[in-house]
Amino acid sequence: MCGIVGVLGQHEAAPILVEALKRLEYRGYDSAGIATLQDGALDRRRAVGKLVNLSDLLVHQPLAGKSGIGHTRWATHGAPTLNNTHPHRAGRVAVVHNGIIENYRALREELARAGVAHQTETDTETVALMAQHLIDGGASPQEAAQQTIAKLEGAYALCFLFEGESDLLIAARKGSPLAVGHGEGEMYVGSDAIALAPLTDRITYLEEGDCAIVTRQSLSILDADGAPVTREMKTIRISNARVDKAGHRHFMSKEIAEQPTVISEAIANYVSEEARSIRLPGEGIDFRALNRLTMVACGTAYYACVTAKYWFEQLAGMPVEVDIASEFRYRQPPVTEGTAALFVSQSGETADTLAALRYCAGKADRILSVVNVAESSIARESDLALPIHAGAEIGVASTKAFTCQLTVLLLLALKAAHARGRLDDDALAERLLTLRGLPAALNQAMSIESSVETVAQRIANANDVLFLGRGMMFPLALEGALKLKEISYIHAEAYASGELKHGPIALIDEKMPVVVMAPSDALFDKTVSNMQEVMARDGKIILITDQAGAAAAGDGVWQTILMPDVNPMLAPILYAVPAQMLAYHAAVARGTDVDQPRNLAKSVTVE
Repeated sequence: MCGIVGVLGQHEAAPILVEALKRLEYRGYDSAGIATLQDGALDRRRAVGKLVNLSDLLVHQPLAGKSGIGHTRWATHGAPTLNNTHPHRAGRVAVVHNGIIENYRALREELARAGVAHQTETDTETVALMAQHLIDGGASPQEAAQQTIAKLEGAYALCFLFEGESDLLIAARKGSPLAVGHGEGEMYVGSDAIALAPLTDRITYLEEGDCAIVTRQSLSILDADGAPVTREMKTIRISNARVDKAGHRHFMSKEIAEQPTVISEAIANYVSEEARSIRLPGEGIDFRALNRLTMVACGTAYYACVTAKYWFEQLAGMPVEVDIASEFRYRQPPVTEGTAALFVSQSGETADTLAALRYCAGKADRILSVVNVAESSIARESDLALPIHAGAEIGVASTKAFTCQLTVLLLLALKAAHARGRLDDDALAERLLTLRGLPAALNQAMSIESSVETVAQRIANANDVLFLGRGMMFPLALEGALKLKEISYIHAEAYASGELKHGPIALIDEKMPVVVMAPSDALFDKTVSNMQEVMARDGKIILITDQAGAAAAGDGVWQTILMPDVNPMLAPILYAVPAQMLAYHAAVARGTDVDQPRNLAKSVTVE
């Protein structure tokens, strides 16, 4: 969600902070601000809305100084107003914060009893007020920050800047990611490596409960118990943190187009050169010792898990349950012997998913994760982390990360099928050879974009859209509906096709577009029957299928999007492309903010 940046530099901090915040826009935000120190004096500039508003303000009211902090805020406590915008300041203290301080009301009451009043609606202001109150009581800035942090309950990433302390930043994390970048006589703090990539390729990731004391020449870290610790400094690949549109109008368009390339890379990282075996990182996993798989995720990653349930059960004969992360631990599910728990998250920092992982730790036989950020909290706390190799995904609506998640989950299901004796060596090799043809099929699918755009323009004025699918197309229908609603703001719902008669058919009329995702597989004839029910009530069918499916569907289909022929095992990955394109072009037609849709954040790091 919110983005944090801190700089102790040799050059003017304001332009560096704003540029770094631009690289964090993808996380989602509704206001932004920076604070700097000039000759020891603290000052700040803040603006509601897009970063360009802050940039315009800085033209007319510049901020000097070589030390500073910056923030993009996604509103939680309090509306996105100027008064609620970060950085928050109390006396000598300025602070930026990602997360939620759960006990802020109790801290407010404590401060009120001491005569300290709050001025905003935010929980974050309480952090600044408490630190200043402790300084007033005789604490040093470092002591005040550490004592304040010790009082906090909830999830947070914090960065403190103090008036009169031009060579000091205090950073802390609990539940929200935070990293420290190392320069030459300069140091940086950021929510992720993307923000810091133009500044340095040397990164230290803070662990849960860490508090970092940062100067231009040093980094000292205290763990959750206050003991000094050393965290490894890693060299990141700058190419993985590139943030540009490469000639595309939007990041989402670029990321849709990148799918053949990134999926090819994912396959290459897991499949042996002779395409006869699947290589997992580290010690891998023995699926013969397991009798059940529990999969947990949120949003698009959850739909990837629902899709993978079909693969694991059909290919590997392995019972699977899939849970929404925000519900999982609150129902206190029993985790029985022989269960592996698998968590899927693009960022690897999704708060609900991370909490579910921690619930399973010590209960499940193995903790697995499928992530796009190898140094994320979920990856580090897993017994086996499987990177999806999608590269940085900037658009809020996940595209290439989703299909890479599906690809890695399919590979894991094939690994399980082989280990459990459901596929022999030759059968596995045949499946892997088929999988290697997926990037070519995806490249071929990219040619449908013009026909998808035409269809999207025709549904752009609809108020409601239904998506239908059977078998593995059902979770793809769910994903298609999610994509459409989150970036075009068209209300969309998805159902298993067989559920149509159990309620949703009441919605069908001549104004209702119904998107049917149906390759010509074993379930196609049943799907055609459902389509006939829609067309009999004047519903407008948009059929996404292959040549054989289009021929078999008969007359009455309003619009058809033709897909390449594909092995049924790969259909969910391939059919994600038209769902993404349909949402993208509908959003463009409606003039919405495709890459940063309203009210949404890329990385949901609070519950």
